[in-house]
Amino acid sequence: MKRSNPTLLDFQAVLTLSQERSFRAAADLLGLSPSALSRQITALEGRLGSRLFDRDTRSVEITVAGSAFALIAERIVNAANDGMAEFGTYQSAQRGRLTIAGLPSITASLLPQILRNFTADHPEIDLKIIDALSGSVLDAVDSGQADIGFTAGTVTARSRLAFEPLMEDEFVALGMPDGPLAEDRAYGWAELVAMPFIVMESGTSVREIIDGTCQRFGHSLSPRFEVAHLATAGALVSAGLGITVLPRLTLATLRSETFAIRDISDFGTRRRIGLVRRSGRSLSPTAAAFLRYVRVSSE
Repeated sequence: MKRSNPTLLDFQAVLTLSQERSFRAAADLLGLSPSALSRQITALEGRLGSRLFDRDTRSVEITVAGSAFALIAERIVNAANDGMAEFGTYQSAQRGRLTIAGLPSITASLLPQILRNFTADHPEIDLKIIDALSGSVLDAVDSGQADIGFTAGTVTARSRLAFEPLMEDEFVALGMPDGPLAEDRAYGWAELVAMPFIVMESGTSVREIIDGTCQRFGHSLSPRFEVAHLATAGALVSAGLGITVLPRLTLATLRSETFAIRDISDFGTRRRIGLVRRSGRSLSPTAAAFLRYVRVSSE
């Protein structure tokens, strides 16, 4: 007949009894009655087919087999205690790994101060930042590559993802001080689309909003340049090749001190910034801890 393996409770019982040499003292430490501990040891000896303790009404002596078993029990109990201590550290979000995906405009503007506060309190958590376009951010969270993501708009097309709005980001026009936006005033949308326009490529959250604004006003947009990256748009504006319209948070990724930044009088639409995560899935303790910092920063 196959012997059943000892449990962790069995190892704890043998180790404690070998140290105390008293059923009453050992039972007190284990939270048992002496009779319950005696039955546990007897049942274990029966399963092992070996006597671990010689005992009578006055004394308890460990056998040679018991000493060998106690050495094994000490290793196993210590390993279990170390494991639970490590898990406790994980649960308290003091150690672990956190992967955050986000639009470059968010990772460059919102995240640095949040991460500064978070890492000061959680210095042993390893962090990875995936800065990507909106679709890639959603893919990273959807696939589990990222714990959480920061993006714009909503994720209603993806049933496995939940979107939590955090803030709204207004759009501004950018140009060079000696260019089409030289006048320090607010500009109307009709004025802007008539200027040499540098626009983000289709599929970006910025382009979707700009296209929607054009449809609302009945204007057609004929961009002079279409680019995929904010840095490219900024470089073209710096070269005097045109103007662009971007959310204010994106300015953190550009050398915006060189630009003329103008309000748009009738744009009327703001980019909604929010947090995306897998719906119906529990966050890791590290991700849950990070979320608390995010929500505090957005209040």
